[in-house]
Amino acid sequence: MTQDISPHSQPDPRLTVLNERRSTPVLALQTPAPDPEALAQIIAAATRVPDHGRLTPWRILEIPSERRESFAAAVQNCHRASDPDVTDAALEKDAQRFGNSPMLLVVISCIHENHKVPEFEQTLSGACVCFALLQAAQALGFAGQWLTGWAAYDAGIARLLGLAENECVLGFMHFGTASQAVPERARPALSDIYDRWKA
Repeated sequence: MTQDISPHSQPDPRLTVLNERRSTPVLALQTPAPDPEALAQIIAAATRVPDHGRLTPWRILEIPSERRESFAAAVQNCHRASDPDVTDAALEKDAQRFGNSPMLLVVISCIHENHKVPEFEQTLSGACVCFALLQAAQALGFAGQWLTGWAAYDAGIARLLGLAENECVLGFMHFGTASQAVPERARPALSDIYDRWKA
């Protein structure tokens, strides 16, 4: 016998990290970012994701802070090459997004082609890594944002990052410490997203 579920007035405190998760815009991130020890813990926790076939169809690339300015400039060059009509405002957004975040990680999907595990399932595993990175960072007191945008799909950016033909960007993951409180946004009502199958 099953029961209908209903929202609880008092959330279980064991779910606090999930219930308080929210994205912090890159421009609202400041130092400190995770140090090497914290980053190692974040990655170790975040890679405990479903992985059908144990393929590890993803990897994580850090853009070091000392290389960030040159990386941002290269991103701008790629943007100009792919869109000759790109505006100065869009290029400035590139500079702020890729040059100023306290920590930048790139989660890369590494598809095992012609494998019995469907490519979509492999991609889902990598997407889980992206989300788990946000959760793990927040659990340690940091804030972050998962972004894609034009750069995630650009061939020039793929070359800049040294991606193989079977690889693509799943997310640019920005981390640091929130400089301001991020307001809660409206969440879907349980009744709008949950139902029980009826034969």
